Amino acid sequence: MKRNNMICFAAITAAVLICGTLSGCGRETSKPRNAREIIEEMVVDYGSYGEEASSRIKELLKELTSADQNLGKRWEKITDQWMSIGKDLKLNYEVLPDGLPETEELCIVCLGFQLEPDGTMREELLERLKVVLKSAEKYPKAWIVCTGGGTASENKSATEAGEMAKWLIEKGVDEKRIIVEDNSLTTAQNAIFTYDILTTQHPKVKKIAIVSSDYHIETGTLLFNAEAVLRSGVPGNENLEVVSNAAWKAPSGSLSAMFQAGALIELSGDTETAFEIYYDNYDIHSLPPLK
Repeated sequence: MKRNNMICFAAITAAVLICGTLSGCGRETSKPRNAREIIEEMVVDYGSYGEEASSRIKELLKELTSADQNLGKRWEKITDQWMSIGKDLKLNYEVLPDGLPETEELCIVCLGFQLEPDGTMREELLERLKVVLKSAEKYPKAWIVCTGGGTASENKSATEAGEMAKWLIEKGVDEKRIIVEDNSLTTAQNAIFTYDILTTQHPKVKKIAIVSSDYHIETGTLLFNAEAVLRSGVPGNENLEVVSNAAWKAPSGSLSAMFQAGALIELSGDTETAFEIYYDNYDIHSLPPLK
């Protein structure tokens, strides 16, 4: 074989080998996305567009399931709950409803509210505690979690949970019933840290009743249930479940679906992106438009 023909043959062979290592000649290859990227797009789409994003979310759930089957099942359950909660959730004002477990299986979880700079409780938190007190009297065997960390700018020793617990004890609630979770600074952290405490220190607790302002109940219910789904060994076999609520009727206040998206992203482990959403610094236009 002549030298020029040998060179030409070698070049063609190399080209064929290179082409064979790609997904196809003339086609661009795309690296599969990781689960966090898919989850972020999914929850931000729903937080931004609501039910208009349903078809896109189904596509993203398929992509997530292909990447991680177990995680896909978990997020399918979480998104189903999110989509239905606004329609199905019934608020109970002033006190928990009848029919809840009258045993240690039930835990009343009071969500905190930012303290005054000197560490005293604001009116909204006091009103939530009045609902907790009525509910604790109605269900005297239930545990009570006070959840919320240090949010007093001029009093570093004060925490939301600590002040709440003091108030309940002063009103006659047995201190032995009260569980203090005083490290959290967001509702997502309320769910994370409360889950840790209840499942490790109080395994008899299986049912949670959320107490908060009415506009906050939906978000609290979503996040506490989502955390249980994410921590479960098998989706559908969660250790904890939100079964009810009691709300204070606030004169104002709201939490958007986009805020809830940020909180779900925080539960997934991406705190940086979550706080971008909380502080309105997140650019939703960086994601693909809905089809």
